[in-house]
Amino acid sequence: MTPEIPRPRRDDALIAMISTLAGLLLWSLGVHSTGPGGTGYRHQLPDWAALVPLLTAGGMELLRRTVPNVTLVVGALAVVADQFTVGSIATVVMFTDLMYAAVVYGTPAMARRLPVGTGLITVVVTIAAVALLRTPQALLIGVLTGIVSFAPALTGATLRNHREAAEAARLRAEQTALLAEMDRTQAVAGERARMARELHDMVANHLSAIAIHSTAALSIDSPATSREALGVIRENSVQGLAEMRRLIGLLRDAGAGQEAVAVPSLDGLEALVGQARTNGASSGLDFVLDDTRADGPAPPAPVELAAYRIVQESLTNALKHATPGTVAIRVAHEDGGTLLTVGVDSPYGDRSGPRAPGSGAGLIGMRERTELLGGTFTAGPAGPVWQVRAALPAEEKAVRE
Repeated sequence: MTPEIPRPRRDDALIAMISTLAGLLLWSLGVHSTGPGGTGYRHQLPDWAALVPLLTAGGMELLRRTVPNVTLVVGALAVVADQFTVGSIATVVMFTDLMYAAVVYGTPAMARRLPVGTGLITVVVTIAAVALLRTPQALLIGVLTGIVSFAPALTGATLRNHREAAEAARLRAEQTALLAEMDRTQAVAGERARMARELHDMVANHLSAIAIHSTAALSIDSPATSREALGVIRENSVQGLAEMRRLIGLLRDAGAGQEAVAVPSLDGLEALVGQARTNGASSGLDFVLDDTRADGPAPPAPVELAAYRIVQESLTNALKHATPGTVAIRVAHEDGGTLLTVGVDSPYGDRSGPRAPGSGAGLIGMRERTELLGGTFTAGPAGPVWQVRAALPAEEKAVRE
């Protein structure tokens, strides 16, 4: 299988054509780099011999970007061969362009080595010329060597460094934009999850009570039971509607004229347990609150809200699934007040009578609330009791970190 020959680019073909035509024009006019009256080995070759390195360098210009390492080697040989003829300025100029292209389009290793190598060659040639000729004009040989080799290599290295810096800046900008988009997506997802938890915790309690008592009113043919159930349904409907309005008010723009409603805190646990006691009376449930928090500064607002919602969701689950008995709620400070602990024990077992369906979103929401604050959460059966345990950091510093 023969290797594929790289195709020259349009710009390279244009450079090669112009350079070659310019060299042919200078040769036809008799303009040579040695000038008239050359001596020595230059007279041993006919004038047309200068066309060989000229056409060779022009051919290499076609491939200056595709195979820069090959073109540089062949171009260097063409320049050396040009010194044994009458010489062509176009050949030397094309070699400088090949040196420049080798640095710009070559491998990173070549781009690093060529400026250093040509610089050393320039210094060595200058010292040798001065040492051999011992005339000030010998410095011109070093200058010409630097112009032909070191200058284009240095120019190419400078351009390549600028291009690489621009490309690195572009990549950093793209990465920054990508990270910003990821942050925005995560923020939107986090806000949606927070809204879902808040909506579930606020409304599920009331809707569960409505579902249980409406089922009881439909299944038990008793005017007294139906009247009691309708009273509980109305109370929970009104409270659920108020909670929904509160949530909508929090989501609206502050300039929309809605007054913000206070976020629930642990001071409202007595009312929350009292409502659960009313809702669960028909199911044989009683609710007891043991709040042993010591007097002192209140926990941070996010901790209070999380603890309140955990108790609220636990009471909702008890109304849905607990067997007749006592639901014990305990809230306390531990570890010298650095932890706020919440515990809810509900009778666990097979339950007869109306039940409300569950989706498991409540347990997920309680766990998410706890873990977002750096706390721990467990929930599960322990014999005849379903236990919910949450430990939340009660210090402002811990919550901020």
